[in-house]
Amino acid sequence: MTDTATSVWNECLTFIKDNIKPQAYKTWFEPIKPIKISGDSLTIQVPSKFFYEWLEEHYIKLLRVALVKQLGNDAKLVYDVRMENAYSSSTPHTVKIPSANRNPLNPQGVTVPLEINRRELKNPFVIPGIQKVKIESQLNPNYNFDSFIEGDSNRLARSAGMAVANKPGGTSFNPLMIYGGVGLGKTHLAHAIGVEIKDKYPDKTVLYIASERFIQQFIESVKSNTRNDFIHFYQMIDVLIIDDVQFLSGKTGTQDVFFHIFNHLHQNGKQVIITSDRAPVDMQDIEQRLLSRFKWGLSAELQVPDYETRVSILENKLYRDGVEMPAEIVDYIAKNIKSNVRELEGVLVSMIAQASFNRKEFTLALTKQIVDKFVKNTKREVSINQIQKVVSSYFDLDVATLQSKTRKRHIVQARQLAMFFAKRMTKASLASIGSQIGKRDHATVLHACKTVDNLTETDKQFRKYVEDLTKKLTY
Repeated sequence: MTDTATSVWNECLTFIKDNIKPQAYKTWFEPIKPIKISGDSLTIQVPSKFFYEWLEEHYIKLLRVALVKQLGNDAKLVYDVRMENAYSSSTPHTVKIPSANRNPLNPQGVTVPLEINRRELKNPFVIPGIQKVKIESQLNPNYNFDSFIEGDSNRLARSAGMAVANKPGGTSFNPLMIYGGVGLGKTHLAHAIGVEIKDKYPDKTVLYIASERFIQQFIESVKSNTRNDFIHFYQMIDVLIIDDVQFLSGKTGTQDVFFHIFNHLHQNGKQVIITSDRAPVDMQDIEQRLLSRFKWGLSAELQVPDYETRVSILENKLYRDGVEMPAEIVDYIAKNIKSNVRELEGVLVSMIAQASFNRKEFTLALTKQIVDKFVKNTKREVSINQIQKVVSSYFDLDVATLQSKTRKRHIVQARQLAMFFAKRMTKASLASIGSQIGKRDHATVLHACKTVDNLTETDKQFRKYVEDLTKKLTY
């Protein structure tokens, strides 16, 4: 039965692939799994309710044509939605959803609502008679969806952001976590979602806050004995956007209070949006109960933009600034600035400033001069392998000795330094670093990093090791 479902679905995919863009196919059809065929009904498994809703809204006609080709005019499609039960530690459960009435694949079908048993959480911090005060959103209106250029590197995150903006608290993307490296647009996208929500739902209370400011507010509330008021204030928010949530790392008091705020908002159908420079699985010193909640919704990664997206970003900024620039110059910038969006825009700002202040034309020579400065000032990313070679050479060791099981003090310290620099200078997870440096686990890497931090503060000779190696690895 499974083989039949697989073969039918593969034939459908062949047709679908020829009729949509490759990235759309990769995003919306590759994750689907065929489950079974029962008569003229094909059951497919999709990863979330949002996924099902997106297919129904955007691709149902295409799905109908593809399925009718295989199963005839009476073909029906049944969705098997897999999602993690947010209210227990049990394994993910399945809810079968026949296509809705508007779906031509199943005109008689009735949608089975996807529900999770919720227990009503009474807010112990409600102050009787308090009125909902006007709260400034702290959003930047310039960070909107129009100025956030879509590409292969961000399509899933942007699509999820649009879905949340259209239906805050009403999709399975709650919380929505946006993660990725520096300058890739996390803050921009988070603001864009908030701006769109405020435009569509003016009565909703939307608040953007950087995690550092949230931490500071909490500390001040403890000092002034107003912790309950602090919590109650955040429990009144309809859409809470927390930027750079990784800075909660190690802040147990703040994590505890955020845990309670998060629970209240989520269980009352409010939307939570968080950004981070790393995926939940790679976060350290964050309580497990909080990490598990980060995984309830969707974690969408922003990756480094490809060449075509970089060109589009540059052209969009030039258009918004009312500046004309020769295509060859735009092309040169896009080909040479590859790390992130912030640097792309930084080069443009420098170009425009140089040209206007010095009354110069935009030339390729000027472009090369400015781009060279940016490239030189950008820290080159080194690999874990390079780091091991540099550290081993510095201590007159070979890499095999560095990775060995020996507990000799100078070799252990060299190994710990390699782990420390790998964590600081690469995007690799702790587990990946440990695996590559002598097949250690992530806890060993975390211990090594803490040891290096402590010895750097207390041991003058060790501090010199760190300074010397920093120079060797960055210059």
